[in-house]
Amino acid sequence: MTKAELSEYCRKHGLYPEQIEAWKTACMGANAKSDEQARRNRKTAKTEKKRGKKLESELRRKEKALTETVALLTLSKKAEAIWGPKDEDE
Repeated sequence: MTKAELSEYCRKHGLYPEQIEAWKTACMGANAKSDEQARRNRKTAKTEKKRGKKLESELRRKEKALTETVALLTLSKKAEAIWGPKDEDE
C-alpha cells in the first residue's frame, strides 16, 4: 500500500497509520519469535532423541547382563542338585 492508500484506509476505519505500523511490527516480531522457538524445539527434540537412544542402549546392556546372571545362577543350582553342595574345605 502506498502512503496515500494507507491514509485513506485509516481515515475510513478510524485508525492511525502508526497503529497499522505498530501492528505490523508486532506481527513480524511474533513470527521471528515463532521461528526461534521452532528452532529451539527442534534442537531439544534432537537432544531428547539422542538421550533416548543412549538410555535404550544402556537398558539393553543391563538386560543382557541380567539374563547372563540368571543363566549362571540356574546352572549353579542345577550343578548343586546333581553333585551336591560345594564343600569349602576341600
